Amino acid sequence: MLQVDGLWKVFGAGKVDRALALAAGGMARAGILDATGCVVAVRDVAFSVRSGETFVVMGLSGSGKSTLVRCLARLIEPTRGAVTIDGVDFLAMDAATLRAVRRTKLSMVFQHFGLFPHRRVIDNVAYGLEVQGIGKSERHARARKVLSVVGLEQWERSFPQQLSGGMQQRVGLARALALDPEILFFDEPFSALDPLIRRDMQDELLRLQGSLHCTIVFITHDFAEALRLGDRIAIMKDGVFDQIGTPEDLVTRPATDYVAEFTKDVSKATVLSARSVMRPTDTAVAGPRVDAESPISAAIPLLLNGYPSVTVVDAAQSVVGVLDGTTVARVLAGEAP
Repeated sequence: MLQVDGLWKVFGAGKVDRALALAAGGMARAGILDATGCVVAVRDVAFSVRSGETFVVMGLSGSGKSTLVRCLARLIEPTRGAVTIDGVDFLAMDAATLRAVRRTKLSMVFQHFGLFPHRRVIDNVAYGLEVQGIGKSERHARARKVLSVVGLEQWERSFPQQLSGGMQQRVGLARALALDPEILFFDEPFSALDPLIRRDMQDELLRLQGSLHCTIVFITHDFAEALRLGDRIAIMKDGVFDQIGTPEDLVTRPATDYVAEFTKDVSKATVLSARSVMRPTDTAVAGPRVDAESPISAAIPLLLNGYPSVTVVDAAQSVVGVLDGTTVARVLAGEAP
């Protein structure tokens, strides 16, 4: 598990303590910059990420989200706070221990692919294993395995410039997966891709997560992407979290006007699950069934096709509830189920 407590990052020299004191007193970022010349990029952030969870941090440019993930990976050093991984203080590690943890437990995928143009695909994927001192035959075998996972096994002898943007991003993902990490950090990895390839990469990540169950911290400025990928989402503004919650929490119960602005145009039919609006029961009704975790949009065509209600089942196909058209209509109109 990843645990973050009271994390701060202040950029500037000479008046960092003053900037921290002003921020703790409630002064806004712009005022602190005027008073101290320092920028408070991350401000007393606290959250935890469960093992196997995809935790998305969403915010606009300048919100502090990329600085946050770089602090978590210690690519930049936090000014104050604690980051623990499975109970071990990550910020207290010396350089040698930090290198060992990065080589075995953590991987990061960036917006810009960062591939070596002079290395073939298989050697790009195997690079982290090479740094670990693993022999060529073993690292190539492991690289081929992950290339197969991301559907690029036929391109192992190619150079990056011979691949499309989406394929290059798959190579970057394979390079991260080759290390068999416990935690994956993604810093806006798909934002440079065109919309169709971007959706393909989101599908790929969802597919991989369904089988690998990595712990993921994913940074994005795209709220639709956050809703699609995140088990939980944090909305970040001016270095702080406005709200942390499931996609359903954010859409149905926005905590601030800022969060409400992001969610106002989101279709509840694609976010709310059948489980969240069903009437719990263990008795099935005549007609089709829908999965409890599927969005209620999956049930709408059935309800419009002459079925007054549908049975809701869990992953084991056990009946857990019933969903009717009247309830769906009320929810889509903004009423409580």
